[in-house]
Amino acid sequence: MGRLTTHVLDTANGKPGNGITGQLYAIGTDVNLIAEFTTNQDGRVDKPLLGDNDFQCGTYELVFNIGEYFANETGEDSGFLSDVVLRFNLSKDEHYHVPLLVSPWSYSTYRGS
Repeated sequence: MGRLTTHVLDTANGKPGNGITGQLYAIGTDVNLIAEFTTNQDGRVDKPLLGDNDFQCGTYELVFNIGEYFANETGEDSGFLSDVVLRFNLSKDEHYHVPLLVSPWSYSTYRGS
């Protein structure tokens, strides 16, 4: 069965991005909030954002509240990244892992395994 997972790595500090909040939206004719999450000590979400019973192919958007995370880490607002928004398609019934590598000034992502 298909599933969607994610994790965040804080590349500026060389550690998992723990305590990062975010949202998952389904994008169609309307935008629907599917899940809200907070990353754990390992920078991962404790359970799949989409799993066995609720996985559907389609377009989704992950929003990571990065500005809030870095403000908590440094005690000051970086002023550059606030939310990182990733829009992607799930086209097959399989495991999709979407990692985020982030610093206060940049980010990258890829389809992981």
